[in-house]
Amino acid sequence: MASTFYLLSIALIAVIILLILIMKFKIHSFISLIIVSLFTAFATRIPTDKILEIILSGFGNTLASVALLVGLGAMIGKIIESSGGALVLANTLINKFGEDKAPLALGVASLIFAFPIFFDAGLIVMLPIIISIAKKLKANLLVYALPSIGAFSVMHIYLPPHPGPVAAAQLIGANIGYVVIVGLIIALITWYFSSYLFGTIVGAKFNIQIPTLFSDEEHLNIKPKFFTITCILLTPVILIFINATISSLIKLKIVQANEFLNILLLIGQTQIALLITLILCIVIFYKDFGAKKLENLCEKSLPAICSVVLVTGAGGMFGSILKYSGIGQALADKLNELSIPILLASFLIAACIRIAQGSATVALTTTASLIAPTVLSLELSELQNVCIVLAIASGSVVCSHFNDSGFWLVKGLFNLDEKTTLKTWTILETLIGVIGFLLTSILYLFA
Repeated sequence: MASTFYLLSIALIAVIILLILIMKFKIHSFISLIIVSLFTAFATRIPTDKILEIILSGFGNTLASVALLVGLGAMIGKIIESSGGALVLANTLINKFGEDKAPLALGVASLIFAFPIFFDAGLIVMLPIIISIAKKLKANLLVYALPSIGAFSVMHIYLPPHPGPVAAAQLIGANIGYVVIVGLIIALITWYFSSYLFGTIVGAKFNIQIPTLFSDEEHLNIKPKFFTITCILLTPVILIFINATISSLIKLKIVQANEFLNILLLIGQTQIALLITLILCIVIFYKDFGAKKLENLCEKSLPAICSVVLVTGAGGMFGSILKYSGIGQALADKLNELSIPILLASFLIAACIRIAQGSATVALTTTASLIAPTVLSLELSELQNVCIVLAIASGSVVCSHFNDSGFWLVKGLFNLDEKTTLKTWTILETLIGVIGFLLTSILYLFA
């Protein structure tokens, strides 16, 4: 049996190699994770005839959960995007909130729309809306931009079906339904303080020239009703909430399980809830798009998520190797010796990986892989497991800088220079992580 020092040294070297491959040599995260997984397997003396089996098992088990969620979420987002639903949400909310509350309206619209759609895609969708409203109201662009893009960021790291929290929940063994409910609460509070309040205050200090990109693009095609889009996007949240409520009532022995409740539990599973939402989307927009157009939209939504799914699966592969090698248990033992609380350790590890290599998804997945054996050994409650996932998510978002694709996307799309992006976007992302972790820590104490 290898010593604790040796195993932890291998884990540290493996993470360093992963960062060097991704950052220095620009090798894709998917390939890098496979290489590092093999290195770790050989270095920790896992029997050669077991390595492929462990790798495939970790990859497959992660994809079994992640691929369905991400694929269904991408299809829902693509259909709503093409319908012009984002613009409907924004315009309706501005009319209800008033022009002086336009940043709040855009942020709320982005929060709703961000549930099924990924950060990059959501940013592209909202960009023409943000630009058109900034021009119409003749106000500073960042006042409207930061609350909106901050909304996509908090939803991306805290809520399924986004791949990072899904993978982390799967690796930690947390209930995904609870992750959705608790994550939504944490995300909303965090967004309000980090993105809305901070975003509007700091955004007013920078006079940014409004870019011409997309400014004349006609985005609204079908003009769906605000109520229709809202109902579609809230459908999975409601179904998942029903699942979590019934599960809790059964565990507390307030009600007894029966066939009807089992059916409700099934349709409230995140994967089934998203499938039902997708079917609802197809039914609602069938008359406007037609069968062929809807098929094309679903098809076009999948290539963009291929890389994300593969990277997430490879993270699960790395986690499987770490678990089998005993590194996870060694880390658990060492954390116990150092008396570092598991919640703080989860946040700090994720933050270090995020700062070093840039990707929130990689930070989430890698940290969950490293910390999972420790969490399992502590026999935490379901709510505490959820808090661990959210603590990892909080660490994974801090300090967006030059190695983060989101940094350059925000800079380029909103016509910013590097210094302004660091003073606005980087600080905003760090606030999301810190505030989210503080809220999670408070919840963990009472869980």
